[in-house]
Amino acid sequence: MACWSAENATKAYLSTLKMGQNAKEPAVAEFISALAAGNNAQVMVVACAGLADSTTLLALVVAAHQTGGHVVCIFHSHEELNASKNVLGIAAPQVQFIVREEAQELLLNHADFVLIDCNLVNHEEILKAVQVGGGKQNGTMVVGLNAFSCKGSWRSCGSKTQLLPIGEGLLVTRFGASATSPKYGFGMSKIRNRWVVKVDKCTGEEHVYMIRHPQGKVVQA
Repeated sequence: MACWSAENATKAYLSTLKMGQNAKEPAVAEFISALAAGNNAQVMVVACAGLADSTTLLALVVAAHQTGGHVVCIFHSHEELNASKNVLGIAAPQVQFIVREEAQELLLNHADFVLIDCNLVNHEEILKAVQVGGGKQNGTMVVGLNAFSCKGSWRSCGSKTQLLPIGEGLLVTRFGASATSPKYGFGMSKIRNRWVVKVDKCTGEEHVYMIRHPQGKVVQA
């Protein structure tokens, strides 16, 4: 990952938002897309629990278009893989589909953005594979979906982890050299940043803010 790009994050967020314009409020997908694009991720890996969520995959495809990267989706079996291709339809060629046995080297050496469903039975094994790989020289960001239902020990994995109250909860961890670098916009650094979620009582819209310390600047995601 290169330095944080607010422009990439904004463009990816708005493009993903347009895909779900019939929704009453922004979903998790928009935030994930902005996070991946803002961090200039090149190899975005998704570990699914069952069939792939087309909205999330398309959100990362949007981010990949913004950064010039690509999206890889990991499945437990070929049956899940083929069924997910059918669900994704004409967008399927924009995603690389592989089964779990083929994912080890990818996670160890290439991925710089990994999205894991915490409902996946072996989600902690995938997290450890990234950790063992050292998170690449420039750092790897790992995001856990459905974090509120996570019963594992993700938050005690030894690296800085943030729990964001977005959707069903997101766990975000960065491994590698950049985990202590202040140049990354997300804030896995010694400068303690804080995410705040505000819901507009009139419109139902959900707004996510990052409060950066000690500068005190607020950026709306």
